[in-house]
Amino acid sequence: MRRYSFPALALHALRGHQRWSRALRNDEPKASYDAVIVGGEAVAAYFLANKHGMNRIAVLEKGVIGHGNSGRNTQVVRSDYFHLPSSKFFERSLRLYEGLSRERNYNLMLSQRGKINLAHSPHELEMQRRTVNAIRMNGVDADMLSLDDLRRLEPALNFNGRYPIEGGSVQWRGGMARHDAVVWAFARAAGKLGVDIVQDCEVTGFRIEHGRVTGVATSRGPISAPRVCMAVAGHSSELARKAGIRLPINSMALQAMVTEPVKPMLNHVVISAVVHGYVSQSDRGEVIIGGGADVYHSYAQRGGLPVLEANAQSAIELYPCLGRLRVMRQWAGIVDISPDTSPVMGLTPVQGLYASAGWGTGGYKAIPAGGETMAWTIANDRPHELITAFGLGRFATGALVDEGAASGVAH
Repeated sequence: MRRYSFPALALHALRGHQRWSRALRNDEPKASYDAVIVGGEAVAAYFLANKHGMNRIAVLEKGVIGHGNSGRNTQVVRSDYFHLPSSKFFERSLRLYEGLSRERNYNLMLSQRGKINLAHSPHELEMQRRTVNAIRMNGVDADMLSLDDLRRLEPALNFNGRYPIEGGSVQWRGGMARHDAVVWAFARAAGKLGVDIVQDCEVTGFRIEHGRVTGVATSRGPISAPRVCMAVAGHSSELARKAGIRLPINSMALQAMVTEPVKPMLNHVVISAVVHGYVSQSDRGEVIIGGGADVYHSYAQRGGLPVLEANAQSAIELYPCLGRLRVMRQWAGIVDISPDTSPVMGLTPVQGLYASAGWGTGGYKAIPAGGETMAWTIANDRPHELITAFGLGRFATGALVDEGAASGVAH
């Protein structure tokens, strides 16, 4: 990691904001590229440039890098998934997260404090035992927790509330990482490798000839490219429709909120499927509260009052002391949810056009492995081995990867 001496830091402070080099590039679009990533997915662009020798790449972002879903989430990272394809993929992503701060020379504030699932009945506890067994057979860490364990780990929990707690399970390596830092670290690294980061550039359509993509139409003019990847989170189905592709995806708002900051009181990420909410505490002391998605389809990044109230009620049921805190801000991201709540990754019916979509509520934790595997897929024009199970064709064959329970709360 780069270190500054005290005189160097003092010099930076004295000159104020003058003559600082840009931390993130903001390029003008060129007429043609070898590959175009639609959406602020600089991760795939970084891996294409770093691992596959492609240096004429553009990331086309409709707004500003980091203002989409990548900056509208609750920062949770984990890999405790039930099915083997999901487990392998998310474990790879968590392994990449564990080394990113050093590799990218950018502090991602990764805090592997542990992610706890609560059980509120003997039946739920038994299902968690089965799930933990499956996760461990997949080669991923997971353990059961007794009531005594939970009292030691989270003493402020409401153990005898409306839904008494019977026990729980934990992935110790799960935790949180700063979402803005993840986005900026990859965008900065991609820019240093020559990738054009083009902001305020909306893709309005595709140029397709003889079943193959040849470029995109944008708000800043046409751009030619033989390889195009769609990575636009909640707007995936709308963008794919412009290429004549129908994705089996529903989009809706997923909202969360944070309270005013307080001294450390929550030691882990805590999830309850029955109470239908999850809570954690940021490095700034804010208590982060989330729950289920809105019940109607929408592209508005606002959310609604009923879900906000439900999330607050869930948090207070788990930690009654939170009822004394004030909500400081609330936000929503647009999630695209597939029928089996697993992503849609890889090739599409249009040659040279690739999709990274259907991430639902798991896109943030998938950022490193998602970019790595999509870059490999784009460079080799065939799915990476970690994402073969997530192809669009599974909806025709019925080979679904049902991870509906892995989100921790219903969506």
